[in-house]
Formats: sequence, structure tokens, C-alpha cells
Amino acid sequence: VVQSNNLKVDESSLTGEIDLIKKHESEDPFLLSGTHIMEGNGKMLVLAVGTHSQMGMIYKLLDEIKEENNDNKKQ
Repeated sequence: VVQSNNLKVDESSLTGEIDLIKKHESEDPFLLSGTHIMEGNGKMLVLAVGTHSQMGMIYKLLDEIKEENNDNKKQ
């Protein structure tokens, strides 16, 4: 977040936390993929996409676990 005005985000899809999180450029400037802006507005700078995003890293780890389980079943 490089500029915000009463910006509140729903991060429950990643954290399970149901409370809206206040985001501000100087205090908590990072937004995660898969989250939703619920109130306010702001300007953001994208730092990572795809497998480099937080959600992408989670999917990559899940795929690795899935592959390990498949390899163990073959043995």
C-alpha cells in the first residue's frame, strides 16, 4: 500500500481471522493475494504474482505434498 484512506481488508481466506484488518502505508502496508478490500480505498504497488505470491507459495507447497503422497503410494 503506497496510499490509503480508511483501508480495511478481509484476510480470512488466508488467516481464518474474521475481523477486518486496517492497512496503512506506514504501519501494515502489505496486501496478500486472495484477500478482499472491504472498506476505503488506496493505491497499491504489486511486488509479486503467480508462484511468487503468498497464495502461489501455498499452492506450490500443497502440490509438493501431493506429489510426495503419490510417490509413497507407488512404493
